[in-house]
Amino acid sequence: MVSAPCSREAPSMQPSIRAVHRLALAAGLLAGSLLAAGCATTAASSAPAVPAASPTAVAPEPGFVPVARYGRYTLVELVPEPAQRDLLQQAVEVSIPPMLDASVGDAMRHVLLRSGYRLCDAVEAATLYALPLPAAHLRLGPLMLRDALLTLAGPAWELSVDDLTRQVCFSQHGASTFLSANPPGTATPVPDADRPEELQP
Repeated sequence: MVSAPCSREAPSMQPSIRAVHRLALAAGLLAGSLLAAGCATTAASSAPAVPAASPTAVAPEPGFVPVARYGRYTLVELVPEPAQRDLLQQAVEVSIPPMLDASVGDAMRHVLLRSGYRLCDAVEAATLYALPLPAAHLRLGPLMLRDALLTLAGPAWELSVDDLTRQVCFSQHGASTFLSANPPGTATPVPDADRPEELQP
């Protein structure tokens, strides 16, 4: 008897592609259902709810400065400049318009034009405002606004600022001592020790 060769081969041990896809699909569905169930469930707390503390203002750190990014490498601090906080610190450069009879008051009004301040109308300062403007003061700056005003007024005058109404006023330094010591039109006497000695022949 002759035996015929077997046309059947032994089953292979490799799973089919369909089976692999079924397993992957089942694993994906299982993982998805676990994630959805985990997000949907809430744990019941047995402890009573504690009332939340009232919100308090959180103070920024002392060295903290807020910044904004402009472009790739530029950070800009979000704080006002010192001259924006104290307007008398702003830098001014002024050329007083040439006039034949320009006064110190005219120059001060011109310096204060866009500064946010104005001159007060004090009777005591009227003598300062009426003084003729020196040629050296026709061009000022760059200076801080406070220094420009003090330069125009001179050393005999004291600057006072009313920040509430943004007015600038001037008063004389120790006006009573200057007026009582030397009335206008009198010369200051020179002590004998300071006078040069006359040469005798």
